[in-house]
Amino acid sequence: MDIWSFLTLVILVFSIVMMIAGIFSAYFGAGKNRMYGGIIFAVGLVAGLVWSYLTIWSGISPFCDVEVWDVMYNALIDLIGVLIGALVAVGIFLVVVLKS
Repeated sequence: MDIWSFLTLVILVFSIVMMIAGIFSAYFGAGKNRMYGGIIFAVGLVAGLVWSYLTIWSGISPFCDVEVWDVMYNALIDLIGVLIGALVAVGIFLVVVLKS
């Protein structure tokens, strides 16, 4: 994976996590936390729009050369593999610790 693929993935994940965190903060928060949740959601939305502009419409060579959907697919497969491996390791650890 080259640096431009990495940067597009970082911007995309940042955007998605910020929007989800903003929604949770606005929904479950109280007082100022609701306002901050809205701001966090807006930042995530702007980052998502920047990501889509850079990868789809910008014409900027490094970003347009990235095969975005392939990068997202590979990242998703890698994430699933990491989660499965981590869950198996933690499961084995818990079984050993709780049995002893």
